[in-house]
Amino acid sequence: MTERGGRRDAAGDAQGAAAGGAQDGAARRGPHRARHSPAAAKGQSLPLWSVLLGSIAVAFLVFPLIGLLANVHWSQVPAQLSKPTVRSALLLSLICPTGATILVVILGLPLAWLLARGEFPGVKVLRAFVMLPMILPPVVGGVALLYAYGRGGLIGSWGYRLLGISLPYTTMGVIVACSFVAMPFFVLTAEAGLSHVGMTYEEAAQTLGASRWLILRRVTLPMLGPSLAAGATLTWARALGELGATITFAGNLPGTTQTTPLAIFLALQTTPGDAVVLSLMLFVISLLVLIVLRKHQAAPA
Repeated sequence: MTERGGRRDAAGDAQGAAAGGAQDGAARRGPHRARHSPAAAKGQSLPLWSVLLGSIAVAFLVFPLIGLLANVHWSQVPAQLSKPTVRSALLLSLICPTGATILVVILGLPLAWLLARGEFPGVKVLRAFVMLPMILPPVVGGVALLYAYGRGGLIGSWGYRLLGISLPYTTMGVIVACSFVAMPFFVLTAEAGLSHVGMTYEEAAQTLGASRWLILRRVTLPMLGPSLAAGATLTWARALGELGATITFAGNLPGTTQTTPLAIFLALQTTPGDAVVLSLMLFVISLLVLIVLRKHQAAPA
């Protein structure tokens, strides 16, 4: 009994020593980890060169906006906004990006699903073509649209002969041009969301007997909601500022295809005051878009 008790005491002492050593090791490692943690890194002093160059970068970005605001004649803003050309341009800048966003969501979500979940040869080439409008000069995109969907284009000629449909120089042409340049933003955002969500919950729902439509409606889309909302917001914002593809494919017709960027481009040569007011409106709208995107980014946290 005495020998067994001695062994138990020795085992207990060994366990206590091991626990104490682990605690001492954790205590010794604690300050080292704290020094390298992100929170501690933020509290460290910044190098002088980063402060100077960062300040120059901030000034480079902020001064043009200050210059724009400084040239706004605030007392004349209501009168300038009441002009028919200004109002029609602002109205088209709300209608066309909204129509483009709807079209992009309808076509872009299946494409994002194909890129995220599809396994087939050439998926990387397909993704490259999807990303191409992001880096392609918008004017080149407009020329490509013209030779594809114009009256004499590859597809547009058939639509004009069979159905009498002509997209160039119409409001629908503006929506098509905006959709072409903005679709990559939605597709890539939705693809990233699908990759992040994964298929674990979908497979679990399938084992419980749920149909594909039920899984899509009750599992996938609710989990994908923040990514879809962020992608749709980015799409709308990109379509709002579109200029090159629109003016090449749809022209610059007041009341029909002249969106706010096109009106600003024309007003700078004739009535600079209208250009400043329209620029101010786009500035405010862009700021609101950033706030909405920030909320979507902060929602999952």
